[in-house]
Amino acid sequence: MIEVYNETEDNAYLEDIKNILNLGLKKLDVKNAFVSVVIVDKEEIHEINKTYRNVDRVTDVISFAFEDNKMIESSDMRILGEIYLCIEKAKEQSVEYGHSEKREICYLSVHGLLHLLGYNHEVEDEKRIMRQKEEEILEIYDAIR
Repeated sequence: MIEVYNETEDNAYLEDIKNILNLGLKKLDVKNAFVSVVIVDKEEIHEINKTYRNVDRVTDVISFAFEDNKMIESSDMRILGEIYLCIEKAKEQSVEYGHSEKREICYLSVHGLLHLLGYNHEVEDEKRIMRQKEEEILEIYDAIR
């Protein structure tokens, strides 16, 4: 189950976020799981990045994986965690990278989901696997461009 909480006035792409994350869970064969997505502005994601990652700048997406925390338990559902997404930053990046806003927002959503599931991109082999899964899900959702 995907819940999207919008703390901004920008209501664009909320359904796409929910739909691509549900597709991602299905494609990755993750059943009976909960993900919370919080849409925040640039100031809020900057503060989150600074507070929790010690990085003093605006970013696009941050994931907090709850399954890493042994104090959070649920017997009947996997509570994967929270994804904080800055649509404002994503829209800027779509121009910078030369593709659609939808593609960038969908990409960041899937990227955040994969982090919740333990995927990483610090090592080249892991990065390649993560990128392949991202692209597969984007292609199925028709959010390649």
